Amino acid sequence: MPEIVTLTMNPALDISTSAAHVVPTNKLRCTKPQYDPGGGGINVARVANVLGGDVVAVFPSGGASGGVLESLIAAEQVPFRTVPNGGSVRESFAVDDRELSEQYRFVLPGPELSIREQDECLEVFTETAGNARFVIASGSLPPGVSPDFYQRVSDAAAKVGAQFILDTSGAALQRTHTGVFLLKPSIRELRESVGGDLTTRSEQAGAAQRWIRAGKCEIVILSLGAHGALAITADSDEWFPSIEMPVRSAVGAGDAMGGAIAVGLSRDWSLHESVRFGIAAAAASLTVPGTGLCRRSEVEELFITQSDSRCSEAIESIRRIEKERERQCSAC
Repeated sequence: MPEIVTLTMNPALDISTSAAHVVPTNKLRCTKPQYDPGGGGINVARVANVLGGDVVAVFPSGGASGGVLESLIAAEQVPFRTVPNGGSVRESFAVDDRELSEQYRFVLPGPELSIREQDECLEVFTETAGNARFVIASGSLPPGVSPDFYQRVSDAAAKVGAQFILDTSGAALQRTHTGVFLLKPSIRELRESVGGDLTTRSEQAGAAQRWIRAGKCEIVILSLGAHGALAITADSDEWFPSIEMPVRSAVGAGDAMGGAIAVGLSRDWSLHESVRFGIAAAAASLTVPGTGLCRRSEVEELFITQSDSRCSEAIESIRRIEKERERQCSAC
């Protein structure tokens, strides 16, 4: 049974391309499109799998686009389970403007899920997570799904004894009241949820700690984009600077961070080490065009070279794992 199980209620087939310059009205001649699996939990699972995590992705799937999505995930050798649904998996697409070095991201709505389909998703997820240590729900909820659905996921995680990591926004974030182990909002999502500008570190930490005191979660990892991240517990907050990298695409950086944090925690690394690992994965993902994955070697190299002395045990763990991989390869 997997150590990490992800749930994606609104999966996507991600399409990325580029045009010389994006302007209205005119036909825009684009480059050959790249197709990648998409949706928060799926991307978290893809990254966790690349980094050596024991993970299974669960998601609803249907239509021709769902078939393409499943084949792409299978090609990456990410274990997954699907729940058939009556609609087609949504498509999302990103277009790079080569002249201005800007990216336009278009996100389409997913198909409506019936109550029966929602219940089946939760049943398959709970069954798959029976012996998991961490379960992760990431992304938006599709039409027809109540904003309190992630609270049901939180309750299900508690019943199987798994720690629940949640990355969502809007009403779905607001309506998840209890039982979350780790919440991973962006600063924009935190502002929208609690109100106020939250311009200082103390204001940001204070808002997150109000969630913690209310029983909403135990830990908040607040993504600050180019300004790094803030890890907040009931009695502490720690700022982690970002790692500067040339940006090819910002799509999936947050999911890369979430997947790496989950892998770190599943290896019994400290929160400090796990967040540092997440920062490295997010930085590595920025260098990959479209919605492609970060590369394990680059993530681990960034983690080793950019971390501090408090990460020495995790770094040693990575080196042991690498030696074991080399030994297994030489024996093949």
